[in-house]
Amino acid sequence: MIIAQQKKKENIIEYILYMWQVEELIRANKLDMNLIDQNIISGYNQSADMILEIRDWWANLVEMMKLEQKEVKGHLQININTVFDVNQLHQRLLNAPNEVAYKHNFQKIVPFLKEFDEKSGKALRNDVDICLTALYTTFILKMKKEKISEGTLNAVKAIGEFLPFLAKKYKEEQEGDSNL
Repeated sequence: MIIAQQKKKENIIEYILYMWQVEELIRANKLDMNLIDQNIISGYNQSADMILEIRDWWANLVEMMKLEQKEVKGHLQININTVFDVNQLHQRLLNAPNEVAYKHNFQKIVPFLKEFDEKSGKALRNDVDICLTALYTTFILKMKKEKISEGTLNAVKAIGEFLPFLAKKYKEEQEGDSNL
């Protein structure tokens, strides 16, 4: 919760990827709060009041995953909505006449996004969803020590270089510093 709050304020892209990891941690702990207490919450070095708040946060996520039937796969609606919000900003930036640098940076990754979208076989919703899924999938493959092609690594590198521009624009908009 503490990390999520900080990431949401500072870098929306890192926040979304973090929340996807949280979803996987919940699944790895079988949506069982006793296991989450033991394996995750016990590692926090916080006051008793803060531990209760952190536990409530995890318990709420577990409950949402159960209600939304995301026990096995998929993302919580709140995370899907966040991706959608970021993509709406992305679309506004692409259509803004004063965002030439942003458009130029995005055009560098368009071929990678098309290729990844075709290969993924998933129902990816938009450009931001494709970018994040490419990064996250590669992260998971690395964790599993699976072979990743040089082409995929190059594509993910390019996407990883683009997303900070979007995260910065999102933060500016949230702080009221946007030119849109």
